Amino acid sequence: MNRIDLEGRTAVVTGGGQGIGLAVAKRLVASGAKVAIWDVNAQAAEAAAAQLPGVSAVCVDIADVSSVAAALDATGARLGHIDILVNSAGIAGPNHRLADYPDEDWRRVVEINLIGTFNVNKALVPGMEARGYGRIVNIASIAGKEGNPNASAYSAAKAGVIALTKSLGKELAGRNIAVNCITPAAARTPIFDQMKQEHIDYMLSKIPRGRFLEVDEVASMVAWLVSEENSFTTGAVFDLSGGRATY
Repeated sequence: MNRIDLEGRTAVVTGGGQGIGLAVAKRLVASGAKVAIWDVNAQAAEAAAAQLPGVSAVCVDIADVSSVAAALDATGARLGHIDILVNSAGIAGPNHRLADYPDEDWRRVVEINLIGTFNVNKALVPGMEARGYGRIVNIASIAGKEGNPNASAYSAAKAGVIALTKSLGKELAGRNIAVNCITPAAARTPIFDQMKQEHIDYMLSKIPRGRFLEVDEVASMVAWLVSEENSFTTGAVFDLSGGRATY
């Protein structure tokens, strides 16, 4: 494993209690960063933090603006300023044809995956602007590029994350704040528990590498994107689809 230099940096990783978020948190700690794990599951966040030296756990619902504000205050009291943000929190939602998709579920998927990402970016960006430095990675999905059948809410929300990233990256391009996103193919994480087996099989069939993504492979890409070495690229989309992406 190449060691990216994140000494002296502080990071927030949403959804860091498990899956991709936890893998990212581990990699950032290994690179020297101080990390706060933000997760709606307090037990998972605490368990993750217990594995990692110097990591704080903060319970937060990113779809709730007041909860995000409280999490920022708590993190600031523990870590001071925040240099790095990785938005990994998200849900897949159920699989249904659009005509059959429950309205409440559709809204909840968008609230967490897209509006939640907006809420956290909005809360942390002003501090980065004030200090003239920041690195943000929003985790989108290949579904946001290509759309997955029977997953309209998830596909639409992740497409929104891509567009949000491009817009914010342009807004902050002159302020030494890099804002990028990644578009992973499916990784075998607890989010699979929300999906039907036929949908999982569909996703695997679309990956030319013939396997699911490993969470450590995501962490490797994110570690560079949040480093000082990533000094020029912003508003960009980095592919982790195993060859599936067509653009």
